[in-house]
Amino acid sequence: MKKISIMVPTYNEEENVEPLYEALVETLTRDCAKYDYEILFIDNKSKDRTREKLRKICRRDPKVRAIFNAKNFGQFNSPFYGIIHTTGDCCICVCADFQDPIDMIPKFVAEWEKGYKIVCGIKTTSEENKGIYFLRSCYYKLIRKMSSVEMIEHFTGFGLYDKAFVKVLRDLKDPTPFIRGIVAELGFERRELEYTQAKRRAGKTSNNFFTLFDAAMLSVTSYTKVGLRFATIMGMISIIVSFAVALVYLILKLTNWDNFPAGMTPMLLMVLMLSSVQIFFIGLIGEYIISMNQRIMNRPLVVEEERLNFEEEEAGKEEQA
Repeated sequence: MKKISIMVPTYNEEENVEPLYEALVETLTRDCAKYDYEILFIDNKSKDRTREKLRKICRRDPKVRAIFNAKNFGQFNSPFYGIIHTTGDCCICVCADFQDPIDMIPKFVAEWEKGYKIVCGIKTTSEENKGIYFLRSCYYKLIRKMSSVEMIEHFTGFGLYDKAFVKVLRDLKDPTPFIRGIVAELGFERRELEYTQAKRRAGKTSNNFFTLFDAAMLSVTSYTKVGLRFATIMGMISIIVSFAVALVYLILKLTNWDNFPAGMTPMLLMVLMLSSVQIFFIGLIGEYIISMNQRIMNRPLVVEEERLNFEEEEAGKEEQA
């Protein structure tokens, strides 16, 4: 019997984990009855009662597993770590806030049975803020044009991954994984299914300007060279413009500088403009250096504090040893 793994990352989702668990079990037992299943929750150091509720679920259902992180390791590392610790023939990633529709799971599985190694859920519309959705659309189109990898628009990670792809992820050894880019880059045959993103069932999103900016910069530094190339080109243009301005002012100085009405204002404006460009690109280059530094340090994706319902797997490893 094939086994389906459901991976759910959580952070302050005390109002959602129990209803989500019940909805997942109902869908899996009703619509995917011929499959075995496991549900893996990975908690990113929640500050509410999320872990307390996950412990209760794990005590009454051995098919539910949980990993509790020692600290918050960010919005990318924790889900990636959860995926590579699933044991099923496929892994389906689902957000804990009900924005990923549970009824898509049987559709994902049906496409997987047709031979697709990856099935992606693509947001075509969203019941959330229309302005945010528009900005996301602009971002996806921009990053797709900038990247040599054909990035998937409106793909958040919600989807199905075959165990062959999960094995690739395990062997990747990437300390700063960006699953959306990895899916697009590694070339497994995939199917894209459209869905409408619902509103959060309860609680507040942990996303803010800084987390969204972090996601944007990770995709830029991991999958584009345009920023650095643009910095180089702008530097060349700035050199040419600066040389031309300096030459003009030298000629004016040698000829009739005293009668020139503009004074030093154009030169000061030029210096301020070029300085602003330099500061911007120094910051951009710094983002690339940060990304490189994180990869060079090769620190662990996640440090675990506790595992629940992994006893059989750990016992098997001890027997093999």
